[in-house]
Amino acid sequence: MPVSNSLKDFKSPATIRERDPRHVLQEVYGYPAFRGRQEEVVRHVVRGGDALVLFPTGAGKSICYQIPALCRDGLAIVISPLISLMRDQVAALRALGVDAVAINSAMTPDEMRSTRQDLGNGKIKLLYVTPERVVTEGFRSTIGWQKVSLIAIDEAHCVSSWGHDFRPEYRGLASLPEMFPGVPRLALTATADEHTREDILRVLRLDQASVFITSFDRPNISYTIAEREKPKQQLLDFLKRHEGDSGIVYCLSRRKVDETAEMLNDEGIRALPYHAGMAPEEKNSNQDAFLNEEGLCLVATVAFGMGVDKPNVRYVAHTDIPGSVEAYYQETGRAGRDGLPSAAFMMYGMADVVQRRRMIDEGNSPDEIKRVERSKLNALLAICETAGCRRSALLGHFGEKHPGKCGNCDTCREPVDSWNATDAAIVALAAAYRTSERFGTGHLIDVITGKPSDRVKRFRHDELKVFGQGRGHSPGTWQSVFRQLLSLGYIYVDHDAFGAIKLEADAAAVFKRDRTLMFRRDRPHRTSKAARLRNPARDGLDPAAHETFERLRKLRLEIAREAGLAPYMVFNDATLVAMATTIPRDMSEMASIPGLGTVKLQKYGEQFLEALRDIF
Repeated sequence: MPVSNSLKDFKSPATIRERDPRHVLQEVYGYPAFRGRQEEVVRHVVRGGDALVLFPTGAGKSICYQIPALCRDGLAIVISPLISLMRDQVAALRALGVDAVAINSAMTPDEMRSTRQDLGNGKIKLLYVTPERVVTEGFRSTIGWQKVSLIAIDEAHCVSSWGHDFRPEYRGLASLPEMFPGVPRLALTATADEHTREDILRVLRLDQASVFITSFDRPNISYTIAEREKPKQQLLDFLKRHEGDSGIVYCLSRRKVDETAEMLNDEGIRALPYHAGMAPEEKNSNQDAFLNEEGLCLVATVAFGMGVDKPNVRYVAHTDIPGSVEAYYQETGRAGRDGLPSAAFMMYGMADVVQRRRMIDEGNSPDEIKRVERSKLNALLAICETAGCRRSALLGHFGEKHPGKCGNCDTCREPVDSWNATDAAIVALAAAYRTSERFGTGHLIDVITGKPSDRVKRFRHDELKVFGQGRGHSPGTWQSVFRQLLSLGYIYVDHDAFGAIKLEADAAAVFKRDRTLMFRRDRPHRTSKAARLRNPARDGLDPAAHETFERLRKLRLEIAREAGLAPYMVFNDATLVAMATTIPRDMSEMASIPGLGTVKLQKYGEQFLEALRDIF
C-alpha cells in the first residue's frame, strides 16, 4: 500500500468536495467508517453549519471538528480550557501528521515567534487557544488575516452557571459571531442536562445551531457503588483486580489525596498524588508520568481530569461521593475511552454527603445556584441508594430511557434486597423530633438502639419513648435509614447547628403513613475470591492473545519513550488488541487494522509486524 510522510493532499487548494470526510478518516486516522452520529456532524460543519454536539466521553467528539478542519480551507480555531489538555491534543495530532499548534502563556518568546510565522505562512490547520486569549484585541493580529475555517468550543458546559464546572471566562465567547462573522461554530460537551444545553445555546448565541445528541450510555464501563464500611480494604480489593492497569482515584480533600497515595505505595501499588496545593512543577511532573507510563495510579482531587485524553485508563475510583451526577458521569467517563472494558467504583457515606452539603451552603454562589447544586447532589445520592439498575438511573438523569438489567453494574450482577422501611423511618424521624432536632445521626442512633451513652444520659434521652425502639436493627442499618431519608428529602443537615438532623415539611406524610417507603438493604463488605483475582481489562482475549498483547504493549512503550510521546499516541490499546487477535502478516493486512492511518503505518508498521513475526 503506498504511503506518504505528510498530509499535503489535505492542505492543498482543492475544493471541499474533493476532500471527502470518509477519505480523511481512513487516511489520517486509520478508521474505515464513522461511529454513531459523527458523520452527520462532520458533513454538517463541512457545509458551514453551526452545531451543539453532546456525545459521551469516548464517542469521538474531537473527530467532529478535526476532520472538518482538514476538509475546509483555512485555519480552524479550537478553544480549550486547559494548557495541559491543548498540549496533549496537539501532540496527538502531530503524531498523525497534522500541522497543529497551541498558543498559551507557557510558551517561550522563540516558540511564540516561530508559531506566529507558521500561522502567517498558512502552514497550520488547527490552532488551540484558551477562551481568555481568543477574545483579546491582539488575537486577530496573532493569526494574521488568513481565512478561519471553523471555531470549535470544547468543554462547552463551562459556559453555563447551571453546569457542574462553570468558568466565567467562557461567557466572553458570546462575542465570536462579531469577531468572525460567517464562520461556523460548534460547541462540544459530554455532560449537559437539558437546562445546561439551553444555556449553552443562549450564551454562545448558537440560535441556528443543529443539536446532535447521542446515547450517554458507556456500556464498556462497569459501575459499582458501595457503602463505606472498611474504606482502605474496599479500595485495595478494587485496585488489586486492576494490577498493571492505569487508573485514577479521586478524593475529596488534598490531605486525603496525600494520605491515600502514601497508603497505596506502602501496599505495593505505584501511586502519585495530584492536587492544587502542590508545587506546579511536581503537579505537572506527576500528570506527565500518568500520561506517559503504564500501570500508574494517580490519586487526585477534581483539580485533575478535564479533557484527559489518555484512552487506556482502565479504572476510576471515588473514595468520596462527587458533587453531582454530571461530575460523577464526567469523572467515571475518563475510564475506557478506547471502548475496552473498564470499571468505575465509588464509596460513599453520610459523612461525605454532609461535607458536600456544607461546601454548597458555605460557598459564594447565589441562593438559586445553591438550590440547583443541592438538587444535583440529591440526584446522585438517589443513584447511590437505588436498588435498581445503576445504568438506568444514571442515564435517566440525562433524560435517556434505559430498560435496566444492564448486567454490568453491581445491582444487576448481584440484585439488592429492598424492605418496607416505613416503621423504621417513623422511628428515625421521631428520634430527631423528640430530641428537639438538635443532634446528629450518631447521637440519634444511640437513642434509637438503646445505647445509654454519657451524652444520652446527660440530656435524659434514655427516658424518651423512642429510646431503644430500634434495637432490632444494627447501627449500620440505621445509618442507611438516615442516609435514604436524606436522599428522599425528608430530613436535612443543619450545618449551623453542628450537623443536627432536622425535618423537612414532607416528613409529616411519613408520620401519617400516607407514604410507604421501600429502602435498599445494605450489603456487608466481603473480600471474595473474585475480588482478589485480577480483572483483565482485555476481556475476551485467550491466553495466547493476551500474551501477544502484552508484548506489543512493551514495544509500544519503548517506541513512545524514544520518541518522547505518550504510549497511546503511538497506538491505543484497541489497536493493539486488534493486532493481537488478527495477527497481520504484511503491510497490506496491517493497513486494515483500525487506528493505523497513513503516517502511523509508515512510522510503526514494520516494527510491529517484525514483533508479530518473532512471536509466530
